[in-house]
Formats: sequence, structure tokens, C-alpha cells
Amino acid sequence: MNTFEILTFECETGNYHTFCPISCVAWLYQKIEDSFFLVIGTKTCGYFLQNALGVMIFAEPRYAMAELEEGDISAQLNDHEELKRLCLQIKKDRNPSVIVWIGTCTTEIIKMDLEGIAPKVETEIGIPIVVARANGLDYAFTQGEDTVLAAITHRCPEYKKRIDEEDGTKEKLLSVSSERKKDETFESPNNPPLVLFGSVPSTVASQLNSELKRQSIRVSGWLPAQRYTELPSLGEEVYVCGVNPFLSRTATTLMRRRKCKLIGAPFPIGPDGTRAWIEKICSVFGIKPQGLEERETLIWNNLKDYLDLLRGKSVFFMGDNLLEVSLARFLIRCGMIVYEIGIPYMDKRYQAAELSLLQDTCKKMHIPMPRIVEKPDNYNQIQRMRELQPDLAITGMAHANPLEARGINTKWSVEFTFAQIHGFTNAKDVLELVTRPLRRNNSLEHLGWTNLLQSTII
Repeated sequence: MNTFEILTFECETGNYHTFCPISCVAWLYQKIEDSFFLVIGTKTCGYFLQNALGVMIFAEPRYAMAELEEGDISAQLNDHEELKRLCLQIKKDRNPSVIVWIGTCTTEIIKMDLEGIAPKVETEIGIPIVVARANGLDYAFTQGEDTVLAAITHRCPEYKKRIDEEDGTKEKLLSVSSERKKDETFESPNNPPLVLFGSVPSTVASQLNSELKRQSIRVSGWLPAQRYTELPSLGEEVYVCGVNPFLSRTATTLMRRRKCKLIGAPFPIGPDGTRAWIEKICSVFGIKPQGLEERETLIWNNLKDYLDLLRGKSVFFMGDNLLEVSLARFLIRCGMIVYEIGIPYMDKRYQAAELSLLQDTCKKMHIPMPRIVEKPDNYNQIQRMRELQPDLAITGMAHANPLEARGINTKWSVEFTFAQIHGFTNAKDVLELVTRPLRRNNSLEHLGWTNLLQSTII
């Protein structure tokens, strides 16, 4: 078999060049509207949050920093009393439905027993406390969300199915949890309960709900929900499906701890990925998809201007946020050549469907399979880039300027994390980000500035 037929996996020994996972606070506190995030760390963590999130204190964001001092680290202060004092202040000022404690590297090193302290403080203040160790020991900063969602999964109410005694046509959800003990009754949908997991903006969640509704599939809920008090019910009868490639820990927790049934589908990024995602869910529920091919074709036609610019261009993924495989697959479908997919960590089981779609896409487009390099060594990558001379490098912020100085167009991978990239309608936003550096260079060439820039670099 040649390179056109098989995927090549390699593993190097490079360092993890990525943000700290506590940056997940940036989007999760906005997603869970009745939450409060308390990051327990050092001054360094506080500086990072202040710079990365860029929110002024007078904006009253729903997150705060519990700064560890010498007394905390040397065990001269009582951790329980200090955290209780802070949480009581949070309750008085903001009165959230849940407080999420975000552990950091320091809490790991000094062996702070957050899981032991949290239940006691929760009982004393009367507010649920979720502990998530989203520290810098993870592979990528997006795994901070994975850690938080895996922790919240344990707080979702239990799903129990009962047939109504009167006519046998209704279902009742008996939601039993420490936070919520009430019955929720509604008409039975055509499909078993389906919960989607992954933090996306409300508009994107509505779009994906609508796409599934067109196929007569009802979404029972999202994890995380927009409000903590609206968390979905989970149990053996519940099907779950992810929308982001970096949620393998959450998927494992849903299957092993809550006994849910995981739908292993490609991720809804790009028209091709969204169609495959919907088709997989339909196949599990025994539903024949309607109108998906026409809808995908329409989206591709609307992207024609972007496709003309990208066709035949090459791209190199250095690896940063675990979205690399999905983005590479989409760009290959757009006509680009992907030299290498660097990725900090690869869970081949969770991304099996995505890898299969990547392989099928390469065959369909008659493009060689890209190398997939786990934990890439950046020094080796730069040597390979010098030889290959890609038209575009998607990289972390630390490497963007040095690569630009060497004449390689770059795009920050973190921008794809914060942009709306899921579903049919947001494919244009992905290509807008990818083509921006290429369009900028075309504009510079028309102005005659390219030669001036190159001579300056030399």
C-alpha cells in the first residue's frame, strides 16, 4: 500500500507548546450563565488569565482568582477555611447556581485535597461545588474544557424511563440529583434521548439542533447546558455524541460512569463533516437522511470563491488545540494539500470516525495521506517546513512571528478555538480565517510590497 492508501502515525518527543488549560474559563463562564469559576493558583495564573481573557475588573466577570500565598503552600493556613471564606463572598456578591473550582499546577504539586474540601464547603454554603483539575499538566489548552465537562457529568440527573399507566404513550424523566429533585414529563420523541456534548455558542447549538430536527431527531439536551439548573439527564437509555475532538475524557466518563451509549461520529466541522455527523446519528436511530446531499452541495457552491483561492495550496499544521485532524480533513476537501498534521495528543478511539473520514477524503480528492505527528518536536518541524515551503502554517502564537520572518504565511490556531466553526452555515467562517493571510499577501503583491518585505527580511 502506498501513501495514497494509509495514514501514517508518528510520535516525537517535543515539548507541549500550548496555552494553559485554565484558559477554558474564557468561554465556559460565558456558556454556563449561572456559574462562577474560581481558579486556585499563583500570581502567574492570575497574570495569564488577566492577559489571555482581557476582561477588566469593573466588567464584573463571573470568574475570580484564589491566589495561593506562602502561608497556603507551607500549610500554615487552613485550606478549608480560606476557600469557604471566598465562596461565601462569591455567594453574597453573585449568588451563582454552581461554583467551579479550577485546580492548577500548584494545587497538584502541594497535593491540595480539593475533592475532599469541596463537599464540606458545599454543605456549609448551600451551593454545588464542582472540582476540575484543569492544570498545565494536560496536553493542550482545550482539554481544560474536557476536564470541566467530565466533572460536571457526575452532577447530571439520572435518567429513568417509565411508561405512563393510563395510556402507555408517554415517557417520564425522573430526575434525581442533589441539585434537582423533580419530575419532568413530556411527549415521547421519535428517537431515544440524545445529548450532545461540547461547549459551543447558543447560536451554533440552535443551528445543530435545527439540522437534526430536519431529520426528525430531537435533541434532549446539551452538556454543558446554558444554565447549570438545566443539565441533561443521563443514563443507560441515553445516547451521547460529541461536537469537538478534544473531549475524549468526557466521552469516557459518559460511557463508563453514566453508562451512556456513545455515537462515534466525525465532528460537524465543514459541510462534509457536518453531513457525516448527521448521517451517523441517523444511522444509529434507523432514520434515512433526507436532503443532506443537496444541502451540502449548496454550501460548497456558496464557498466557490474561497475554494478557487485554496485549490492547490499547501498547509502545515504544527499542532496546538486538537482540532487539527478535523480542520485538515475539511481543507483537503477544499482542494488543499496537507503536508503534516501535528497534534499534541491523539485519542485514536474517540477520533476513529474522523480519521476514517480523513482517509476517505484523501482518496476522493486524489491527494496523498498527510503524516500525523503526535507530540511534535518544533525544531524538527521547522526543518521540514524549510524543505516543504508550505503556503500556510497553522500554528500557535509563539511560532507565528518567527515563521512570518522566514517568509511562511501563518494563522493562529487559537482563533479556530474561539470562532464559530461548527455546522453547515459556519463553514464560511473557517475559510475566512484560513484565506485571510493568503488574501493579504495577494493584496501586497498588487501593491508591489512583497519584494520590499523579502529584501528587508534578508
